[in-house]
Amino acid sequence: MTITPESSALDIAAAIRNGEVGPVEVAEMYLDRIEGRGEELNAIIWLDRDDTLRRARESEARVRAGEARPFEGVPIPIKDLANVAGQPNTMSSLSVSDVPRTETDIDVRLLEEAGFVLLGRSNSPEFGPLTSAENARHGKTRNPWGLGHTSGGSSGGASAAVAGGLAPIAHASDGGGSIRIPASITGLVGLKPSRGRVPAEVRGWEHSITSGVITRTVADTAAALDVLSPFDPLAWYSAPAPVRPFAEEVGADPGRLRIGLLTESPTGLDVDGANVEAALAAARALEALGHAVEPVSPFLFTPEARAGFVDLVINASMFAAPYEDVEKVDPYIRHRIDAARGFHAGQYAQLAERLQLETRRVNAQFGRDFDLLLTPTMAVATPEVGVVYDEANEDPTGPRFTEMRQVTFTSWVNISGLPAISLPVHTDERGLPVGAQLVGGPFGEDALIRVAAQLEPVFEWQRRLAPWLSPAGGPR
Repeated sequence: MTITPESSALDIAAAIRNGEVGPVEVAEMYLDRIEGRGEELNAIIWLDRDDTLRRARESEARVRAGEARPFEGVPIPIKDLANVAGQPNTMSSLSVSDVPRTETDIDVRLLEEAGFVLLGRSNSPEFGPLTSAENARHGKTRNPWGLGHTSGGSSGGASAAVAGGLAPIAHASDGGGSIRIPASITGLVGLKPSRGRVPAEVRGWEHSITSGVITRTVADTAAALDVLSPFDPLAWYSAPAPVRPFAEEVGADPGRLRIGLLTESPTGLDVDGANVEAALAAARALEALGHAVEPVSPFLFTPEARAGFVDLVINASMFAAPYEDVEKVDPYIRHRIDAARGFHAGQYAQLAERLQLETRRVNAQFGRDFDLLLTPTMAVATPEVGVVYDEANEDPTGPRFTEMRQVTFTSWVNISGLPAISLPVHTDERGLPVGAQLVGGPFGEDALIRVAAQLEPVFEWQRRLAPWLSPAGGPR
């Protein structure tokens, strides 16, 4: 098996186990790419070559001893919002120092225990609440499909790294669409797991944030979810264990499912034609596979609940973020901090109750009215670099329509705690990827993986490579 920077994580792991390639050789391949061309994308914003090679040598020793783990020797960058002992975690903010952390977050530990070799840190917006990986500390991350365009956010450094062949898989997180939006924009697979599926020390944003990965293939996503989702006896709650490993759902028959189709924005915002076409392309493929696809008009939270999630939950989280020098934050973060002071604890408690009650109404529709819900991932064409960041900072008090149209189909899924996956099923007139989103019922990652695996050979997204990867095509 020939390993290239565009190989899947599972293919690399298999080649390492079979002795066709060594972890050090694989690590050096990606390190050389990051150090040689990575600056063009600005996806990896911190790198310690010596530490990565040390980890790769330890992995190599385990392979020789016959102790290889599921992803032994596979490099993975960690998003710059997660703690790793010995690495800085600036939260992509000038307000946080680069002093190395002393503890490693649970999700990162699980990746290490699965054999992954940590490969630097990927760019994020400051503290996470933006749909573009751009900040004053590390700069702007660019899209390998078009350098003038964003790679999304908040896991935009992760998506650019995988789409640009700087890593085979990337650690990511999602509080309102931050895995699915970047995956859609960069032609990748992005699964947001169910609430409680992936352990975390603290479940941020009123339990809406979860960790995961961004990958090229459904099989990589499923296998990574297996290592990220053990039962956590110390947590307030954990998702129920799956019937069998998620990796075994790839290729399994999902049966004939009732799939609801929604192409109108839940918030009433306009939806661009290419985004609608992505959902329709997926719908046609699903019908050809034997599923029943019908338009639906589901209840997806009241305007009061959606606005409260942004105005109370996210702003309160920004107020409580671990700033070391709050005067150095960007204007839109400062606005969120100041806005949080305009609410009192009773209003937060009322909103939390509303979100929980409305979630029961949202989630009850799955299995009753439809099995899965199909939507565009976003309502807007991929923005150019700087558009979302500038909108946020030039008028922090005003409506940010680009960002609102990016999250209109995704953020309600985080509030409800449902699993959802973005799949790259379409390309717009500019040649940029456009994703469609499938949302599953409560704790229904298994059904999402089965159906996504059915769609993968239809669209063959794993074979489509960004022009930046091709010397002939060159960066745009």
